[in-house]
Amino acid sequence: MRQIVLDTETTGLDWRNGDRVIEIGCVELLNRNLTGRHFHVYLNPERGIDAEAIAVHGITEEFLADKPRFKDVADDFEAFVRDAELVIHNASFDVGFLNNELALLGRSPLEKFCGGVIDTLKMAKEQNPGKKASLDALCDRHQIENAHRTLHGALLDAEILAEVYLAMTRGQESLIMALDEPAPGQHDAGGGLIDRPPILIVRANPDELVEHDKVIADIDKATKGQALWREPADAAVPV
Repeated sequence: MRQIVLDTETTGLDWRNGDRVIEIGCVELLNRNLTGRHFHVYLNPERGIDAEAIAVHGITEEFLADKPRFKDVADDFEAFVRDAELVIHNASFDVGFLNNELALLGRSPLEKFCGGVIDTLKMAKEQNPGKKASLDALCDRHQIENAHRTLHGALLDAEILAEVYLAMTRGQESLIMALDEPAPGQHDAGGGLIDRPPILIVRANPDELVEHDKVIADIDKATKGQALWREPADAAVPV
């Protein structure tokens, strides 16, 4: 399973207004492990950069003056991400900008040559409704060090996001490992039964139980008390 964790920096907030990509950072995950391979490039957008954007990422027009254009790196970029599943925080933003860059060159959009997109912003909101879902907030939640992130940078943010994504989906890793375990009653090469490790039971702590009850209460309110788990205590128990 090959995944590419991706981030971009741009001249502004909306490609529809002519804003362009000025930095692309990608890191590779293979079977949920960082491989050390990455793609990173700064780009000359051939236009100005909004002051608000510079305040976020610190990249200036002077710095980008001698950098390549997107058309100069498009082949290498496509080759790096081709057939991989993309992992992006607030995916609609980055995908919109990159598809615009590809369209300006008459190339196909990302969806045509990549294996889908995972939006970690959407995932975070689904996992923790009502809580902050910025990259910094997710680092705090999953205890990932990001003190070195004083400004946004595409490659740095992609590296941090890779750690966040792996922490957010740790259960999937356990499932993959479970699929490799021998089935009950399976024998080893010598004909003996293979010992299986004891099942680890993880119980919710008091704080997690409180948060769980809040979510259940919200769902109960949204369904106007029709949720199945809210049946009256004296309801008949089927036999």
